[in-house]
Amino acid sequence: MNFIVSTNMESKEGLDALFLYATEGILVANDKGEITKVNPSAEKLFGYNQGELDGKKIEVLIPKRLEQQHVGHRDRYNVHPHARSMGAGRELYGLKKDGTEFPVEISLSPYSTPEGRFVIAFIVDITIRKQTEEQIKNYSSELERQVKNRTLILEEAIEELEKTKKDLHKALDKEKELNELKTRFVSMASHEFRTPLTTMMSSLSLVNKYAEQNDSDNRNKHVSKIKNSINNLTDILNDFLSVSKLEEGKIINQPESLNLKEFVTEVVSEMKGMAIHGQQLNYRHTGNEDVSLDQKLLKHVLFNLISNAIKFSPEGGTVEIISQVTNTSVKITVKDSGIGIPKEDQKHLFERFFRGHNATHIQGTGLGLNIVANYIELMNGSIDVESEEYKGTTFIIIIPQ
Repeated sequence: MNFIVSTNMESKEGLDALFLYATEGILVANDKGEITKVNPSAEKLFGYNQGELDGKKIEVLIPKRLEQQHVGHRDRYNVHPHARSMGAGRELYGLKKDGTEFPVEISLSPYSTPEGRFVIAFIVDITIRKQTEEQIKNYSSELERQVKNRTLILEEAIEELEKTKKDLHKALDKEKELNELKTRFVSMASHEFRTPLTTMMSSLSLVNKYAEQNDSDNRNKHVSKIKNSINNLTDILNDFLSVSKLEEGKIINQPESLNLKEFVTEVVSEMKGMAIHGQQLNYRHTGNEDVSLDQKLLKHVLFNLISNAIKFSPEGGTVEIISQVTNTSVKITVKDSGIGIPKEDQKHLFERFFRGHNATHIQGTGLGLNIVANYIELMNGSIDVESEEYKGTTFIIIIPQ
């Protein structure tokens, strides 16, 4: 006797088998949201025994916090029922009998019979998928964090390399500058030292000669030349010493109370002996006299500017020194009637060893104004120059109080 096994899934037996043995949770609900049929996988998924869900509202399987929202969605769906995935773009959660929530994926398919309209819901627990996605997300975040940290470390290393590169360039530039300064120093010193030393040797010989002849006038004249040469050498050495101390940071600003008018008057009085035939040093002061300044720095600045004014002015010329004190600053002006400074030279005036094109015949190291600028900077002040060739030069110093 032969047996025929039906494999027609469209038969009632086939559909029942599909419903009963499907691994997905399947439930059927009417248009009132009542569960009319549920397969074993769905009962197991939500933790219910066989038949426990029959007739219950679908909202029993939805977390309380989402229940009202779901009712609204269900009512709108019943107006225009169609096959679709539920909650596209949103995370859906199911509620087990024991109150545990879990993530789900749901597809809806509506159908109608003479008994009414129904919806088949296919439900999949996606907990493992979500955990995997979270692990991947965490791994990605950790990987991103590590990449960011390593990128930061790399950027810091590159930045440090760039800094080292810049430091090396600065060191090389400094070395080049020092080599250039040494070369210029040797050149300048060989000239500036030779002139007064030659004068001194020549004058010493003549002093002995005139002493034997008992010619006191000529002897005194050459003694005076020797003294001037010694003073010139002293000035040169003092300039070198000042530059060295500035380089080593040994010179600092130490303000103290002083009477500016009395102080400048004393400096001008000392320097009158340097004036050549017929030169006049005129000084005047306006404003308050009591200030707070570093006396050593200020004296060096005044000596340098006034001696330059004397040196570059003709016989019979006038040097004007003006000091003015306001509530906020001290202003000192030194004006001469000398040869002036060419326009193209003025921007280089405070550089080391710089000499103006029209001053090469006048003795000097080219360090004085550089030292002055540094001293004024130490006093938090500023220095400016106004000059026109053949019409004199004016230096203007402003130091805040």
